[in-house]
Amino acid sequence: MEPQERIKAILALEDGRIFEGWSFTGPAEVVGEVVFNTSMSGYQEILTDPSYCGQMVTMTYPLIGNYGINHQDIESERIQVSAFLMREYQEFPSNWRAEKSLRDYLVEAGVPGIEGIDTRALTRHIRLAGAMRGAVSTIDLDPDSLVEKAKAAPDMVGRDLVREVTSREPFLWMGGKKVPITTSLEDFQWPDAPGKWRVVAIDYGVKFNILRQLERAGCLVVVLPAEVRPDQIDRLEPHGLFLSNGPGDPAAVTYAVDTLREELHKRPTFGICLGHQLIGLALEGRTFKLKFGHRGANQPVKDLSTGKVEITSQNHGFCVDMKSLAERDLELSHINLNDNTLEGLAHKKLPLFSVQYHPEAAPGPHDASYLFERFVGLMEKEFGSASP
Repeated sequence: MEPQERIKAILALEDGRIFEGWSFTGPAEVVGEVVFNTSMSGYQEILTDPSYCGQMVTMTYPLIGNYGINHQDIESERIQVSAFLMREYQEFPSNWRAEKSLRDYLVEAGVPGIEGIDTRALTRHIRLAGAMRGAVSTIDLDPDSLVEKAKAAPDMVGRDLVREVTSREPFLWMGGKKVPITTSLEDFQWPDAPGKWRVVAIDYGVKFNILRQLERAGCLVVVLPAEVRPDQIDRLEPHGLFLSNGPGDPAAVTYAVDTLREELHKRPTFGICLGHQLIGLALEGRTFKLKFGHRGANQPVKDLSTGKVEITSQNHGFCVDMKSLAERDLELSHINLNDNTLEGLAHKKLPLFSVQYHPEAAPGPHDASYLFERFVGLMEKEFGSASP
């Protein structure tokens, strides 16, 4: 196999900063918010994480592509990032699980891969100036023109991206895969699964490994689109409600907040990432945009109930303002040790808790996997057993 021809590319940020590189996936031009991820591996999970919808992801680890791509490690049904930026691309993968190269995977999806970027300089710039809109192109190599295109790109604040990634139809998760629901929700009957907890998961951009973890913890999961109505959830009579991760500004997902205001008091509830933020909004709190976000598999979080520190996987650009929830029946359960921002909440009266990070760990460490068992524990306390 011969190395693929590279094409000159330019990345322009909205503040006028220019970075040069090379496309290894052919001609392209896209815009999006430019962010960085500090994970040393797991690029396939990162590419397919719906929380990255609308973003160009920069990997701080310098060599990407060395172990290729396989069909088992995807976290959704397609690549979600707008572009993939890196220092050096490895054209020839070496791993027994590899089924294709990263280049082939990106080309099939029409997503540009750009190498040769000074990722250290880019990451430092974002840390100092904040995540910002950018434009990358192999077609328009005029820096001034590209800067204007970056400025014209949609702003992440106020943007509802959940509608772009949520499932269009409900489905059942069984045996590690999606099973279509062929009836209406009004006529749906849960499969006979003795000892399994019936859980409704609202899909704001759910990752497959979340569903795998719920199933592993003893749950039978029905996944519903983000715009599900409260009466549709109640009709299913689940033991628990799970609220998934997702992209964009949580304050823009008003329909989800309205639904949660009616649902949070009815049954044990567990939210992560965007689901955590939506819980905060449903409880009359506020959210705000972080300067450059938390993205990577090495984010330190302290569990305030135990004093233990967890190394966690994270991907988010917004955060719940803990001061806005000071008068609520809530307790702060976890904080980020890098910037002391809110990482977890627990309700003092309701069987309800949430975390900002990704306990399903795809990619990432498994320090927080116990949270799925905590969710099951709430259902056990509420219902005694999973029997109808």
